Amino acid sequence: MLRVLVLSTLFPDASRPNFGIFVERQTRALAEREDAEVRVVAPLGLPPWPLARLSRYARLAALPERETWNGLTVHRPRFRNLPGTGGRFHARALAAALAPLLRAIHREFPFDVISAEFFFPDGPAAVLLGERIGVPVSIKARGSDIHDWGRRKTIGPQVIAAGRRADGVLSVSDALRADMIAMGIPGEKIETIATGVDLARFAPRDRAAAKAELGIDGPLVLSVGALIPIKGHDIVIDAVSTLPGVTLWIAGEGPDRKRLEARIEQLGLGDRVRLLGSIPPDRVAAALAAADAMALASEREGLANAWLEALASGTPIVVPDVGGARQVVTAPAAGSIVPRAPAAFAEALGALIAAPPAPADTRAVAAPFTWAANSTRLHAFLQRLVDRRHGT
Repeated sequence: MLRVLVLSTLFPDASRPNFGIFVERQTRALAEREDAEVRVVAPLGLPPWPLARLSRYARLAALPERETWNGLTVHRPRFRNLPGTGGRFHARALAAALAPLLRAIHREFPFDVISAEFFFPDGPAAVLLGERIGVPVSIKARGSDIHDWGRRKTIGPQVIAAGRRADGVLSVSDALRADMIAMGIPGEKIETIATGVDLARFAPRDRAAAKAELGIDGPLVLSVGALIPIKGHDIVIDAVSTLPGVTLWIAGEGPDRKRLEARIEQLGLGDRVRLLGSIPPDRVAAALAAADAMALASEREGLANAWLEALASGTPIVVPDVGGARQVVTAPAAGSIVPRAPAAFAEALGALIAAPPAPADTRAVAAPFTWAANSTRLHAFLQRLVDRRHGT
């Protein structure tokens, strides 16, 4: 029996039900195995008073310190988040806050390995804690933790050092693995394990009926991603502005909302482009099944869950050549990889709307990316780290 302590600052809670939902789903798949037991530590970074009184922090502070979340035992310890420091002290503060908790958990639940699910601050903290407790550590890279945190002057060295000291490192795509090697993390430590997709929730439906349920008449393009500049939603908005009669829905929330709203108003697209905000997975699934295409113009990615969710729904995607795009867009039915420019997106979207691939063919591209396959590979990887530590 493999006992796993999952450490993740990306994990859903009552105030943010979609936050890190892919980590939760991976963890549930691992916990459902007969040869694994799992506990979750999902730390919450809170600033000192009086900033802690701000609504977004007050909601986190009100969360229980331990609860059962979708069948998982989840601890939610607090650590000091010092605003204005650029995150440079996050990992140290996280390790200090978690040390007594992890020792207590280890007495009750003698975990064999720590699986850190985001490279910063989770990774450096996990390495310190693993060394103190005497268990191996795995760190998973997902995209922005490498491409953003890993390139910051004060954080990058912490990321690289953690990657070098960890017993094993995971990447969601081959392209991200190559980026990590270029940063100085040893390639022999890094294994690629792609994310999974819920093939039951995300599945093809009668597209016309799905559109009718949503009140859509005509072609629909969906984009799924946080409203932040690197997701390139403005590129897709500009592309759709040149496609008469095409509706664009964008599912996600973030600080770029006002800028995107201004762009939509400037282009006179208020009747065709809608920002949905953060919506639950079932609503995302319904919208994906209704859409003629999913477009996401990200500047960088690891391997976006939204790509796989669209394909599983029978909906082709249009994306730039970033991250694991080439691992996913492997057949014409999957859609297109295009330059990150409005004209290229408009051309590809127009072609898919005019001649859509069969939904069954599109879904077949996503079929290998199951959570069962993900958990099988993850379990084997973590077990190898444990066996290596014990010389077996």
